Amino acid sequence: QELLVESGGGLVQAGGTLRLSCAASGRIFTLGTMGWYRQPPGKQRELVASIYRDGNTDYADSVKGRFTVSRDDAKNTVYLRMNSLKPEDTAVYYCNADRLTTNQGPRYDVWGQGTQVTVSS
Repeated sequence: QELLVESGGGLVQAGGTLRLSCAASGRIFTLGTMGWYRQPPGKQRELVASIYRDGNTDYADSVKGRFTVSRDDAKNTVYLRMNSLKPEDTAVYYCNADRLTTNQGPRYDVWGQGTQVTVSS
């Protein structure tokens, strides 16, 4: 059973906007620090943005000013709004939770299945 499910990926032209969602499924009580990662074709996975339980955020230099991460703890959902997309943003995007509290106990380092983002030039 997938605990984190991403959605919102797709094909967009350069300069366009996408909003990714990462929803925790099942009996999830709390989300810990949430991160968005991406893996471009042929490259290693990299951290794009993090959001902590207190709402503080961090961004990779390559996306600062263009991407915004947010969370809705009432819905156990995290978002990544991506503006001014560039072809180099093309990647599979994954969300990660450092910790989830579930009805079956805590889960650590949980990953979603990923969603493809393709930016055409």
